[in-house]
Amino acid sequence: MEAVFSAIEKICPSKRGADMKKYTSFKIGGPADLLAEPENTAQLRAVLEACKAVPHLVIGNGTNLLVGDGGYRGVIIRMGSRFSSIRAEGNRIYADAGASLGAVSRMAMEKGLCGMAPLSGIPATCGGAVIMNAGAYGGEMADVIESVRFVTPDGEEGESFDHGFSYRHSVYMGKDMIITDVVFKLWAGESDAIRREMEELSVKRREKQPLTLPSAGSAFKRPKDGFAAKMIDEAGLRGFSIGGAAVSEKHAGFVVNTGNATAKDVRRLLLAVQEKVRETHGVLLEPEIQFVGEFT
Repeated sequence: MEAVFSAIEKICPSKRGADMKKYTSFKIGGPADLLAEPENTAQLRAVLEACKAVPHLVIGNGTNLLVGDGGYRGVIIRMGSRFSSIRAEGNRIYADAGASLGAVSRMAMEKGLCGMAPLSGIPATCGGAVIMNAGAYGGEMADVIESVRFVTPDGEEGESFDHGFSYRHSVYMGKDMIITDVVFKLWAGESDAIRREMEELSVKRREKQPLTLPSAGSAFKRPKDGFAAKMIDEAGLRGFSIGGAAVSEKHAGFVVNTGNATAKDVRRLLLAVQEKVRETHGVLLEPEIQFVGEFT
């Protein structure tokens, strides 16, 4: 893989042995062989071309990602702050895939555009949020997305208006389509009212969610009937821990890194929670967290 790594290092900013603790919200994970951070679509296409013969994974802010303690053997392509321009035209906001939902939400507020307030506290990039149809407080990406542009592993570019959105799912999930640009279609409002809504939701998040500890957000998807956090709480698992990983005391739907958790700790904890909830409620919870890399 040396020739591939050397080629990528000439294309865009890259780092060998990148500590994935620094690139995930869980603050957990071993080293990636190479982390590449393209700054534009041309660089992304060139990196994808170079990666054809080696394992590779595209990530955003790593907010729903658990990287194994053994790290990742191959190339992590990060669509983050280097790929994050945003502009507004009329009632639309055009954003690079690496732009944060928070930044888009702030621009929408400044321009007096409604629709982004419920999403403003989700710590995800636009591309990642589209893929999983991220949502909160009654809003989701499906409400505000008009179109996306993407590239395929072969370097072909395309545009899509048909996203196949459903709960925490889109047509892009599991497909060879790497989102590069997102168009938000919003509606007119009043900046001060939008600001107040964002502030109110921010207070709710601080009160109800364990924002001071590293996590990947909600650990499990909402089951068909009921709520994961309620089931976990009723199963007596609030505060339950394995190693440095724990079910949050503040919100049972979150698994947190109390300071020294390993990926193995988190995975064992998630499996234990699944088993206990299945025993008490007859429901198998589905993790919302994506597992990548080598688990020891």
